[in-house]
Amino acid sequence: MLVNKSLKRLLQLVPGKRRFGAYRFLPFFFLLGGAMEWFMINVRVGQETFYDVYRRKRSERLYQARMNKTE
Repeated sequence: MLVNKSLKRLLQLVPGKRRFGAYRFLPFFFLLGGAMEWFMINVRVGQETFYDVYRRKRSERLYQARMNKTE
């Protein structure tokens, strides 16, 4: 219950309630999305980033599709 009250009080501190309503939180979500994108591009886990894995898997799927098409 304490967490609920604290969270509610924190959300009340965000300005623009009367003018923007629930949309006043959109800038936070845009920033969170941008931070996630930056993290996925620039931060390496092990030796690969998310996009390295994505490109490799896409290439493997294309190769497999070509092999299945020629059979």
